[in-house]
Amino acid sequence: MKLLVTAFDPFGGESVNPAQLAVSRLPQRIGGAEIVKLTVPTVFTEAARIAIEAIRRERPHAVLCIGQAGGRAAITPERVAINIMDARIADNAGNAPVDEPVEEGAPAAYFSTLPIKRMVCAIRERGIPAEVSNSAGTFVCNSLMYAVLRELEQNHPGATGGFIHIPFLPEQAAGKPAPTASMSLCDIVSGIEAAIEAIASAAESETHRAKR
Repeated sequence: MKLLVTAFDPFGGESVNPAQLAVSRLPQRIGGAEIVKLTVPTVFTEAARIAIEAIRRERPHAVLCIGQAGGRAAITPERVAINIMDARIADNAGNAPVDEPVEEGAPAAYFSTLPIKRMVCAIRERGIPAEVSNSAGTFVCNSLMYAVLRELEQNHPGATGGFIHIPFLPEQAAGKPAPTASMSLCDIVSGIEAAIEAIASAAESETHRAKR
């Protein structure tokens, strides 16, 4: 199994992005899955373009996008991405769309095709806070998740995809009003590894069922 894992560069005035740091620390194989890593810019449409190019080149069995959700206290697999771009702050290219669709005339939403509840259980088994999130927001994270899921549905039958949001690092939270939630990089990496193991395990189970 091949798994494409994406992360964003720093944005919003931050000097680091925990997603980028965590993904860079993932091993080359997790739970039997080959890990392909990709950093995308925190820029509307451009992030999706680069991710889709990688999907078409690598032909992964699954895609897991990782992003920062400052203020959250848990690792949160996202349930759904919506067809809207509505920026509270500008992206790294200065774009700040308001009430614009990710793709004109496309469906209102796409649901994650990853085993999100299984992922949450796997993360919690490591003693790390995790929960399903029902909103990926309306910033670049949501836009990327939407575009990736649309690409997979249209052009890569059988491939699965989804998104995980992770908290601030403690050093990021230290400069913000208390109490601002955070999580150590070690726990974030461990949580992502647990989620990937759950994805690989679910894919293996599905393959076995298909062979019966």
